[in-house]
Amino acid sequence: MKRRDFSLSAASVVAASALTLPVATPALAQARQFKEGKDYKRLDKPVAPDAAAGKVDVIEFFWYSCPHCNVFEPAFDAWAKAAPKDLSIRRVPVAFNASFIPQQKLYYTLEGMGKLEALHAKVFRAIHVDKLKLAKDDDIFAWVGQQGVDAAKFKEVYNSFTVSNQVRRASQLQDAYGVEGVPSMGVAGKFYTDGTMAGSMQNVLQVVDHLTAVARKG
Repeated sequence: MKRRDFSLSAASVVAASALTLPVATPALAQARQFKEGKDYKRLDKPVAPDAAAGKVDVIEFFWYSCPHCNVFEPAFDAWAKAAPKDLSIRRVPVAFNASFIPQQKLYYTLEGMGKLEALHAKVFRAIHVDKLKLAKDDDIFAWVGQQGVDAAKFKEVYNSFTVSNQVRRASQLQDAYGVEGVPSMGVAGKFYTDGTMAGSMQNVLQVVDHLTAVARKG
């Protein structure tokens, strides 16, 4: 979904079942020739990668309330688990306006408490299957409490300086990569691609495979 389409209103929650998202493989990526300016763009100003030396930084930009992100999540998760060990893969929640910030804080709080693996997919399910908005602090606190998470500890982390800094860093990365819609991906602090550019999210994963190979060559 593009920036102009984003809203926390019901109108933004459109059907995404038409998307097909099989997991891409390096072999498929090598079978196609991807073009800069068409399938991906090179950033005018490179972003300093957060990955350790010898690792290729790969980012998925997403929003919990985005139906396309919900559909893409299983394919991305499978791709990430099968990816080469030299990739440093992470998710970055976006904020196209202030109403997105509670879900950014939700993500980073779950991560900080070591609950992300158990609850990340459940957040998507709560929003897109159970039709819970989880768009405001109190809604998030109530839902988290129902998941067996220590509510008091969650609120403490949620309102912490650490999470605030992570939200600020997420917004900086979003701006640096020029993110206009999600799901989308950034590679090595140099490249950006999304479904509009690549033609589909299946193609995006193939483009990312190609770009990580380019990044390895320096």
